[in-house]
Amino acid sequence: MGVVFAGMTAEAADKKVVVAYQTDALPSSVAIANGEFKQPGYEIDFRKFNSGAEIFAAIASGDVQIGYVGSSPFASATSRGLDVKAFYLSSISGTDEALVVSNTSKISSLDDLKGKKLAAAPVSTDHYQLLALIKSLGLSEKDVQVLAIPQPEIVAAYTRGDIDGGFVWDPALTELKKNGKVLITSKEVAEKGAPTFSAWVATGEFAKDNPDFLKTFSGVINKYYGSFLTDKAAWGPDSDNAKTLAKFLGGTAEQQASALTNLNLLTPEKQASADWLGGGEKSGAANILKETSEFLKSQGKISEVLPSYAAFVTPDALK
Repeated sequence: MGVVFAGMTAEAADKKVVVAYQTDALPSSVAIANGEFKQPGYEIDFRKFNSGAEIFAAIASGDVQIGYVGSSPFASATSRGLDVKAFYLSSISGTDEALVVSNTSKISSLDDLKGKKLAAAPVSTDHYQLLALIKSLGLSEKDVQVLAIPQPEIVAAYTRGDIDGGFVWDPALTELKKNGKVLITSKEVAEKGAPTFSAWVATGEFAKDNPDFLKTFSGVINKYYGSFLTDKAAWGPDSDNAKTLAKFLGGTAEQQASALTNLNLLTPEKQASADWLGGGEKSGAANILKETSEFLKSQGKISEVLPSYAAFVTPDALK
């Protein structure tokens, strides 16, 4: 089911925009729940998806115009020729995604991963980082069995004892930690040479035809990120924001407030800089897409790496 937030009136909402979101705890998710993304002349339909791979399939079929995705499925989709542009970076590798191993797995350090069975959502940033981690340890998928399965299935398999661990984000991260421990975080894997990001992307056509929509959309996200960065009390476990996230995404207000503190957020100015979206060929985000694509190709996940990924990032909505 989608959550529909219409424009001023049914007559005024002449352009329908389908926006795909995920279960990540983000300040902007409160804005979705509160209906604050509305814009005159547009009917916005927010739909929940379980992964970036699912969102890109929906974008490719024409069902979705804007989506919240991770850099690994983003690299995979653009390498296959999908025309999308990242216009807002939600977060970069933080502690909001991590490899959790169960208390019964006999894994106490990275040296213990050989012969174990781990899982991550297919083509997700977690899947990419898990494979990159295994490679950095001098191991292969012959040494460590990696299952690519959706997060709800990871939680079920972990609970049954069928797998030793999972590289996941919330709400699965909170669930796995109940009977396990964090072995390594996304931030630490990034520091080993496999950085990731999550972003809001729009189809190339929508971005070209609706630049003001994307600026206003980004402005709403800025408002909530700004509040989160400057008003800690408004995002604590007893806050209305945390309660809204729990009602909207699941879990408890305490879990949502805790998950938010794991985010690694970038200010709009930093995002628009050459380090991330604004550098053209030197753009940090474009470089991560290229490096991720090269790794995915080496793993046989995609067949081609493009010469450049600069066309898939834009700072325009942040200016």
